[in-house]
Amino acid sequence: MSDPTRKVAAVIVGAGEGARMTTQAKKQYMMLGDRPVLAHTLLAFEKCGEIEEIFLVIPEGDDHFCKKEIIDPVRPKKPIHLVSGGATRQESVFNGLKAIDAKFNLVVIHDGVRPFVKIEQIADCVRVAKKYGGCILALTASDTVKTVDEDDRVIATLKRDMIRMAQTPQAFDYDLISGAHAIAQKEAYLANDDAELVEQRGDVVKVIPGDPYNIKITTPEDLKLAEALIARI
Repeated sequence: MSDPTRKVAAVIVGAGEGARMTTQAKKQYMMLGDRPVLAHTLLAFEKCGEIEEIFLVIPEGDDHFCKKEIIDPVRPKKPIHLVSGGATRQESVFNGLKAIDAKFNLVVIHDGVRPFVKIEQIADCVRVAKKYGGCILALTASDTVKTVDEDDRVIATLKRDMIRMAQTPQAFDYDLISGAHAIAQKEAYLANDDAELVEQRGDVVKVIPGDPYNIKITTPEDLKLAEALIARI
């Protein structure tokens, strides 16, 4: 899995309806500075030299809007393919993987509402995944983490130095992640993230340091933080 010539594609997942944003506008289309959230994310992958093509997963029926408002203003040089999302994020990712259809050896999966991802972080994920088969960004837990029961009683306190808070991008060998998704669909297994599907198969997923500014915008409070961050750039 260390062949440096392996072809790399990105699946950017922007098919959510944004229920937690409490607005009619979909969170990925909300303005952040001078462009929509999803356009910021797309631009990072457009600028990353490791990525050859981009598969943008969006809500069904949004193709014309996304081309006009998201893709065209970025003026991409790379091929960008629009893919209709599914009922869940996991289904949306699987739709993106099926659209790739094994034309690429390695795929980088990223949340469309993480607009502050750094180009070098994308490249680092690709580099490590080429060697090990899977790589994710993650943060070391800064707070003490406890598990509780259904009555909110503490069961255990976890060792903080062994805890990581997973982010995206997450990069994988294409056959590995597409196979894991296919098994999950067959078994109706819903994971917390794509890496969990690979973990369930017993395959290696390496972790590299994430970035506290690589936030996922899902609530109005997240958007306020993002606006403060974009104002500093």
